[in-house]
Amino acid sequence: MSTPQTQSFKSAPGRPIRVLIVDDSAVVRQILSRELARDPLIQVVGTAPDPYVAREKIIELDPDVLTLDVEMPRMDGITFLKKLMLFHPMPVIVLSSLTATGTQTAIDALAAGATDVLCKPGSSYSVNDMGGALAERVKIAATTCIRRPTSIVSPKSEALPGLSFTTDKIFAVGASTGGVAALTEMLSALPADAPGTVIVQHMPAKFTTSFAQRLDGMCKISVKEAEHGDTVIPGRALLAPGGRHMVIRRSGARYHVELSDAPAVFHQRPSVELLFDSVATHVGRNAVGALLTGMGADGAQGLLRMRNAGGRTIAQDENSCVVFGMPMEAIKCGAAEVVVPLSDVARTMLMLVREMESKVTEVQSSQHRRSA
Repeated sequence: MSTPQTQSFKSAPGRPIRVLIVDDSAVVRQILSRELARDPLIQVVGTAPDPYVAREKIIELDPDVLTLDVEMPRMDGITFLKKLMLFHPMPVIVLSSLTATGTQTAIDALAAGATDVLCKPGSSYSVNDMGGALAERVKIAATTCIRRPTSIVSPKSEALPGLSFTTDKIFAVGASTGGVAALTEMLSALPADAPGTVIVQHMPAKFTTSFAQRLDGMCKISVKEAEHGDTVIPGRALLAPGGRHMVIRRSGARYHVELSDAPAVFHQRPSVELLFDSVATHVGRNAVGALLTGMGADGAQGLLRMRNAGGRTIAQDENSCVVFGMPMEAIKCGAAEVVVPLSDVARTMLMLVREMESKVTEVQSSQHRRSA
């Protein structure tokens, strides 16, 4: 296989999206093939019971998108995914069960470069619902340019030094495809006293629990899956639960989050757009927003509203993104005040907060001198 830095898998005009299904269950392969075949824009070009057969069929059939089971004989899905992303990066949608083992394995797969993750039939979707959801994800994945990030994620990375940040500053972060690795790198670089942080990562229900636990064990700050009414406090990050929107509200001097089952925005729930809108409204100039790697446009206009409300805003640059979709849309609409590589996102957020606090101190000192 070739070793390109990037590959785009947009189907040729008039040609359906070619999908290869990799799963050790003959029943699942049959169900997925049947459900995807209902969409005239998708063609299942083959199936494989394990990664060894899949490797040969990728070479033979040149699929646009791969669906991949994670628990298979001979070679597990994560090991295969890592090899695939090294030698032949392409859009991969991981299918996993909603068991404790299944969700943790799926998080590992996303960290290894999977484009998306969906629950297997019988986990949380009915077969028909899952088929429709998978078809939509396949069509999105087929437009994706997969890129190996230039930065290296290290769980042992040194956290940046803190400066005893005040409690009224808030970090708001949005991510989608590639966000598992990006958030791991960014959050592990924050000091223990970093401003309270609210995060939306596009991910199904239940998977965010495992992801929050994973981050909590790797970061100086604490990380938890958000619950309705949780207070946003320094040194803690709240991750929106999969399948539920999260917004921020203010009550006196206290910021807290609220969860809801409102309709999807930009086909997403949780939605970065709703979170950023609420931050613009209730936090304003005390917020720093960052839009990281991901497909689509979710969060771009919300980041612009944050900037217009006086907040500071950041977008991840193209070279360090797995998918330069959401940050690109933010840059195009003028939402991003600063564009930096992933390795500099945490440092830049902290720098912007320090600038904000320095300006407040200058204003207070000036007022004090005038009143003296």
